[in-house]
Amino acid sequence: MRVPIYQIDAFTDKVFAGNPAAICPLYSWLTDPTMQSIAAENNLAETAFFVPDETGEADFHLRWFTPAVEVDLCGHATLASAALIFDDLMPDKNEISFRTRSGILRVRRDGAYYVMNFPSYPPAPCKVPDGLCEALGVTPVALFDAPQEPERDRLMAVLENEDQVRTVSPDFGLLKKLPTVSVMVTAPGWNVDFVSRYFAPNHGINEDPVTGSNHCLLIPYWAERLGKKELLGRQISARGGELKCSLKGDRVEMAGKAARYLSGYIEI
Repeated sequence: MRVPIYQIDAFTDKVFAGNPAAICPLYSWLTDPTMQSIAAENNLAETAFFVPDETGEADFHLRWFTPAVEVDLCGHATLASAALIFDDLMPDKNEISFRTRSGILRVRRDGAYYVMNFPSYPPAPCKVPDGLCEALGVTPVALFDAPQEPERDRLMAVLENEDQVRTVSPDFGLLKKLPTVSVMVTAPGWNVDFVSRYFAPNHGINEDPVTGSNHCLLIPYWAERLGKKELLGRQISARGGELKCSLKGDRVEMAGKAARYLSGYIEI
């Protein structure tokens, strides 16, 4: 059986930057173990699979897998999927919709940008778990989680400045022992409104290059703190990526570009 596969770098306009996602467009679902095995074999932060949506609620039904688990929400693989659809499958459309585990997600084309409309999860202060500061190697100024997020499986650690975010060097063995799944670190940026990094060893990803879903928390936090609804964020991983961000009531929008790296087939 031949399954089409594409690898697209999201939140960048050039290959070898941003966050790479594998995309497998399908006519019908493969088995869950097969999709999980493909994601593990790809060994990228996310592999996305989509099929035409038969419910009529959206254009496509979209699912995301890390090398270890299926996840509820993924930004960069959604952007990469939309770029493939706009460029190859539906070039005449300017907006598409996906049915997902996080509801209906819409993506529109705006020039060279793909603009994703996601739920907003305003963060709330939370208790610092035992061992977190030791695992991160830094003590946060403040710590938040997102009460509205379905799984509440990630923390947002606010640091003092961009330099602290750049130099964080977590102990991933210790992070794996914490009850929470993942943690992002963020601070005001020198040349952008905010910067961030993201560590998710319990998802099979020590550091994710660019994480769209984190901005469901980051955008409402920085919009309130900075007193503005239009923001520019940068994830300062080794590959790095930039997001144009907007707070739209109980939704957030993230705009980024995409660069195709690979087109081919999987033989299974």
